[in-house]
Amino acid sequence: MIEYGLLGETLGHSFSPQIHKALADYGYRLYPTPPGQVEELFRRREFKGLNVTIPYKQTVILLCDEVDPRAAAIGAVNTVVNRDGTLIGCNTDIDGLIYLARRAGVDMAGKKAVILGSGGTSRTAQAAARELGAAEIAVISRQGEDNYENLSRHEDAQVLINTTPVGMFPNAGASPVSLDAFPRLEGVLDVVYNPLRTALIMEAERRGLPCSCGLPMLAAQARRAAELFTGEAIPDRRLEEVLSGLTAQVRNVVLIGMPGCGKSAVGRALARRLGKEFADLDLLIAERAGKSIPDIFAQEGEDAFRALETQIVREAGARTGCVLSAGGGVVTREENYAPLHQNGVIVHLRRDVSLLPTAGRPVSQSTDLRELWRRRAPLYAAFADLTADNAGTIEDAADQIIKELEKL
Repeated sequence: MIEYGLLGETLGHSFSPQIHKALADYGYRLYPTPPGQVEELFRRREFKGLNVTIPYKQTVILLCDEVDPRAAAIGAVNTVVNRDGTLIGCNTDIDGLIYLARRAGVDMAGKKAVILGSGGTSRTAQAAARELGAAEIAVISRQGEDNYENLSRHEDAQVLINTTPVGMFPNAGASPVSLDAFPRLEGVLDVVYNPLRTALIMEAERRGLPCSCGLPMLAAQARRAAELFTGEAIPDRRLEEVLSGLTAQVRNVVLIGMPGCGKSAVGRALARRLGKEFADLDLLIAERAGKSIPDIFAQEGEDAFRALETQIVREAGARTGCVLSAGGGVVTREENYAPLHQNGVIVHLRRDVSLLPTAGRPVSQSTDLRELWRRRAPLYAAFADLTADNAGTIEDAADQIIKELEKL
């Protein structure tokens, strides 16, 4: 007898058991089922409730005894509740998307919304936009009347919702559109939640637009499913606690700062305290090159080192749940910002210039440190989300960073 679980392709849904267990007191597990066994599973009805994901959201509609009006209108069921032997199909994705929009401060009432993609999630987004009072909805697909070649037809869009997988890990950095196409935008939503910030969301951030990735939608749709399973309401406060914990778990903490400011030592202490994996990007560079960083500078020059550094930054920035220590000059290449920011909180670790060591640091040895600081200080400020001082013990610096992270 299954109590509660997730039916379908479980890739990308490993958070589901964790979210459900945090929201409500019941057993919940991933339940991958071959297509040929789904009908038999529903015939036996040996479950209390199921969440349903790809590729079964349409299939199970025909296997339910009842389908609520929202799910029927969308044409997809993502939650099935067994009520005394009667299987009732619901769609909680729409609840998740509505919560996502409201939480991000994206108001659709009386606005024109453009939705990228025409699949099942697009239909959910369309339904949510209608419930939120959108005055006009345009759906962009690769083919058809409204497509990516004639976006100028919708340059008056005020809300943009991406329901495509473009920009999702492992293809982070790609964006379905440029926001230049929509000069009147007032808000951007992206259902992708890995990375935490897609290229689309980072572009919206740069423009100062209200925006959000899809992680709140994932948690909010699970909250509504849990309410259907148990019959008990779960307040927003509890949902936000679960979402905050999940975000803290998956996000990276990235340390930047002058060479010798203590990023590696503080990073190791921080990783231990937070229960995260630690990675020193300079060590990864040396390992990849098969030689020390001074040897890379001496034999190949700084440009070669910076190119390799950017490659390592892209790989490390795609990880989640890590503490990353970056080299002092990582900020000298603007292209390093997005990979570090996509999953991370970037912390500028500061230390008085007079206390910075230079041994084994080619740039520090060849440049006056005060001049180096003068050049790099604006770059550190531009990259950083937080600042912390390494003026006392390593643990003091780690304490300070943890306290700042708890405020986010």
